[in-house]
Amino acid sequence: MASVVKELTHAAERAAIGAFVDKFIKDLNNAEDRRQAYLKIVDLAEKFYGKAATKEKLNAVRSAILDPNNKWFNMIDRIMKEADPHFAKITMLNLGYEAFLRGTKTIRANREKYNCNIPWLILFDPTMACNMHCAGCWSGTYGHKSNLSYEDMDKIVSQGKELGTYLYMMTGGEPTVRMKDILKLAEKHNDCYFALYSNSTLINEELCEKLVKLGNITFMLSIEGTPETNDARRGDGHYEAVMKAMDLLHKYGIIFGTSICYTRDNIEAVTDEKFLRFIAEKGARFGFYFHYMPVGNNAVPELMPTPEQRVAMIKKIRDYRKPDCNIDFFPMDFQNDGEFVGGCIAGGRNYFHINANGDAEPCVFIHFSDTNIHNNSILEMLQSPLFKAYHEGQPFNRNHLRPCPMLENPDLLREMVKKTGAHGTNQESEESVEHLCAKCDDYAKSWKPYAEKEWEEETHKKPSYENYSKLHREHPELAAFEKAVDNTDKRDENTGDTVSAD
Repeated sequence: MASVVKELTHAAERAAIGAFVDKFIKDLNNAEDRRQAYLKIVDLAEKFYGKAATKEKLNAVRSAILDPNNKWFNMIDRIMKEADPHFAKITMLNLGYEAFLRGTKTIRANREKYNCNIPWLILFDPTMACNMHCAGCWSGTYGHKSNLSYEDMDKIVSQGKELGTYLYMMTGGEPTVRMKDILKLAEKHNDCYFALYSNSTLINEELCEKLVKLGNITFMLSIEGTPETNDARRGDGHYEAVMKAMDLLHKYGIIFGTSICYTRDNIEAVTDEKFLRFIAEKGARFGFYFHYMPVGNNAVPELMPTPEQRVAMIKKIRDYRKPDCNIDFFPMDFQNDGEFVGGCIAGGRNYFHINANGDAEPCVFIHFSDTNIHNNSILEMLQSPLFKAYHEGQPFNRNHLRPCPMLENPDLLREMVKKTGAHGTNQESEESVEHLCAKCDDYAKSWKPYAEKEWEEETHKKPSYENYSKLHREHPELAAFEKAVDNTDKRDENTGDTVSAD
């Protein structure tokens, strides 16, 4: 009976917010009406969160809305006006109400209830299959061996929603290879929001028409700079395919972003001001930058950026986000923006990954697992030894420019995999944790002094909500990573083995 009442309350609440959104969209041509509507949305968020609301942040948002020259408010306003009205409505309902408001509140309660990480988003691979073979990428080598069935994907989303997760991202392989099942999934779970990392090659007019009707699928398009730097890694003709996809999505009013892997070879091209202005003109309003990770036996460690390049990357991305920068594009740096999300977000702290074989991996870059969707529930995955090791170890470094247990703190990943007995998940060519981490040892050592210098020169503010384990919240000085990080620099020069600090 209680669950029925809860469902009815949820449905009534969504209907009321839907009516508000309808009026908001009708008022898009009136600047003052829009501004008042945005303020009502902030009031709604404050009421929804109750005591958990951070008044300082909410008041800062209100100030931004009231400032006619605020860059980010004006960009959000532009996105809403550019989007197809139905697509805009579903985005506000599913990403705004279900994920940000209702979902976040449920997730936080469940983190305390189950004493484990509960993610805000789940990333999964509908298929290993990919129609491209990008240099240094593991996906193109997997072949067509594994796919998640529709039933698998439905189980992931259904069980995720029970925990409060309403945002789902898909990668692969190339997810659009399974577009028929993805459309079916999005139609069934029409209260969720789906974002696909795609190489763009299978996006066409017919698909865009279906996306507009659904309203809850968006794309993160892979692109890496100029036609030359892009096609050098992804193959001839890929750049042209991305341009076509961007034009189509923009034409149909589908909100979309970009996914950019930066390497030693393309980092200047993908952070050039002209490049960002160009993709903004094509309609992209946000994008994720991903540091190249030397994952898989076919990885090319030489593609990892130099420390000097990474420092330049940090400064450039943050310059582009400053109020005086007039580029209508919001860049997010997965590796260097750790400070704003409390460090590593993997292991279910804010997200985790399920591969096409059903293995639950802490991160899309960490190919080790001890549970599988075919045998375990989502909650059981999050309570597995490997995921609990993440929960108890986060943050893996108090310097959030060194957030990753693989790239910047490889001894920690070695320890967690060995301690939990997790197995490698690459079916094509399994990689041991030692082989993977050995490719990161020198990088971690060389990056550390640069990261420390940058961190010391910046002013840092502790977030009001960090989602660390209770031990780390109450006794941050006892965090397990501190001893391990100290040991990272005490390696035998001849064997490379860690030397105990005891």
